[in-house]
Amino acid sequence: MSEGRTNGPETNEAGRPAEAKPKPGDQAGEAAPAETAPENGAEAAAEEAAVDDALESGADSPLVEGEIPQPVEEDPIAKLETEVAGLKDQLLRALAETENVRRRSQREREDSAKFAAAPLLKDLLGVADNLGMALDSLSEELAADERVTPLIDGIKLTQKELASVFERHNVKKLDPMGERLDPHQHEAMFEIEDASKPNGTVVQVLQAGYMLHDRLLRPARVGVSKGGGPKSANDNAGDAPGTHVDTSA
Repeated sequence: MSEGRTNGPETNEAGRPAEAKPKPGDQAGEAAPAETAPENGAEAAAEEAAVDDALESGADSPLVEGEIPQPVEEDPIAKLETEVAGLKDQLLRALAETENVRRRSQREREDSAKFAAAPLLKDLLGVADNLGMALDSLSEELAADERVTPLIDGIKLTQKELASVFERHNVKKLDPMGERLDPHQHEAMFEIEDASKPNGTVVQVLQAGYMLHDRLLRPARVGVSKGGGPKSANDNAGDAPGTHVDTSA
């Protein structure tokens, strides 16, 4: 009998069932919720501290967990100022290019007006040469003949009129006799032995040259000396930079 009682539920002295005693595991389970409360408080305090630090550091809006960061909007005034600066730069560049085109066009118009008659004037140079050779070919006896005098006077008047036409159109005759040879204006045809002249001195002019404004219409064909003394320092002035003459007329 005693063995069967030990196997059933425990009873007290009155024969009623005894209350179950709490187990150590059950007591720990009941105390667990009370222990998590301080942990949640610590997390909240940490989040508040993070928010305070963000505000003190100058951040506009502290990021909250799970919130998507919004892009910072650009200042519209600064954007407009940038656009105005870019348009101003484009305008200045366009004005500078327009001014360059205007000046280039003006220079081309002036050159066209100055050198428009260059082909015609170049053709008239042969007429001037023929008139000069006609007068140079007259002998003293023929020039003294009264029958030929009117013809000679007519040739001289024609030559004078042609020279005045050249002068009105800014055509200048080049007569380099005794000058140093300038390769930009003279064309050396031959050399002549002459010890009394420095090397490269023009001693004979076969055909005169002509200039139109600052351009060469035709170089002078000359003969130069050979066998004289060396060139002086001033003789090389024609070869110095800046003495080149435009021959594109």
